Formats: sequence, C-alpha cells, structure tokens
Amino acid sequence: MSKILKCKNYEWKGVERKEYKSDTSCYQGVHRYSLLGEGEDEHPLNFQTRYFEVEKGGYTSLEYHRHPHSVVIIRGAGSMILGDQVHELSLHDVVFISPETLHQFHADKGESLGFICIVDRYRDKPVLPDEAYLEEKISSDKVLKKLKR
Repeated sequence: MSKILKCKNYEWKGVERKEYKSDTSCYQGVHRYSLLGEGEDEHPLNFQTRYFEVEKGGYTSLEYHRHPHSVVIIRGAGSMILGDQVHELSLHDVVFISPETLHQFHADKGESLGFICIVDRYRDKPVLPDEAYLEEKISSDKVLKKLKR
C-alpha cells in the first residue's frame, strides 16, 4: 500500500486534475488534485492530502466549516481572507484554519498560487456565507474590498 507519487510541473503521475467544486459560481480559476486519502488502498489514512492551484487572478470560494485544516503554500504568492483579516501569502508559508473560520485564497500577485491542504477524511461540507453572516462577522474594510462571492 505504500507508494510515491512523482510530480512534474505541479502535476502528479496518475492523479487526475479536477474542477475545484461542482458549483462554479463561487470561485474562479481553481483546480484540485486529490493526492492521498481518497483511493481504495488509502483507507488507513484518517486524512486527505490535496493540492489546489489558483490561476493568476483567481480565487477559491469564500467559506467556513466545522473542521480544521492545514495549508502549505508550495507555489507562487497571493493573499487570503482569514476571519476578519487579509494576510499576504508567500512560498512555504503555513496556515492553520480553525473551525468556523471564514476563509478565501486569492492569486492576486500576478502569478498562480498553489497549496497543499490537509483535512480530515470525514468532515462536514463547506458553508457559503450569506449577507447576514458577513454583516455580523466582517467589520474590516480591507476584507470587505477583497470579498469575491
């Protein structure tokens, strides 16, 4: 069951590039690769390791959920909304997203932004915030200007 996935140019042999989500209205220019934790021979893993690539000018969905996850930037630079703040991201930065924290990644530095994301295998579905939620949780003008929905 042990294995190595060989990578070339941010693509892994035998791993399909997929659309980020089925609802294409909440993001722009994002693809994902499910690296570990979804295969039939990988059930002993209690987590999933995925790679997301956000094209130049793109962004992930603005969302929150009950499960935590960790992110490591492995390509490019960008920024992210994390709670009620905007943070700059660069190569090898590590992000911990705690449960119920609003977040969104942006490839807004003139290049693609690629990151490894590790989450529990069994987790809740992301929630896209409505206007009432945003009014309650977001007070930062910097975040409000950056929001993509």
